[in-house]
Amino acid sequence: MTAKENAINGMDVTGFREYVEEVRLDPSEAERNPIIVAKWAGGSRARVERDGDVIRMGGDDEPSAMWMFLASLAACDIEVVATHASLLGLEIESLEIEATGHFDIRRLLGLDGPGPGYDGATYTVKLRAPGATEEQIARLRAMCEEASPVGDSFARAIPLELKIEVE
Repeated sequence: MTAKENAINGMDVTGFREYVEEVRLDPSEAERNPIIVAKWAGGSRARVERDGDVIRMGGDDEPSAMWMFLASLAACDIEVVATHASLLGLEIESLEIEATGHFDIRRLLGLDGPGPGYDGATYTVKLRAPGATEEQIARLRAMCEEASPVGDSFARAIPLELKIEVE
């Protein structure tokens, strides 16, 4: 079977299963430690880079960091659903995730107020996958709830360490 014949939803299922087995045998293969560099681009804009990939955020014409944080949740779970649907042999006709959240920026403005981060978020997975069984849908839901890296990061406090270097 060729990779193309083995592809479901654009994913090489056999290759992915082989990777999962490699990780099972050597869990260090699953570890990630990305380095992201954000540089001021004037006003409230940032140029964010990782390994040569660049995005711009902030200001009046680009998505804000909070917009991107919520977008990261939706994009991550697109990957979670597409990957696990493929592993289940479930072909996707369409997949969309709508996310919403609330935050209050008074503290960002130097005013008294609640913490400036999201105080809640809701997202809805809209999936068209003819022939999907209740068990398959339950599995996809469980993977979003239990295995989404961004969802997990959203749902728990992450220890932060701040260092400031002045030149």
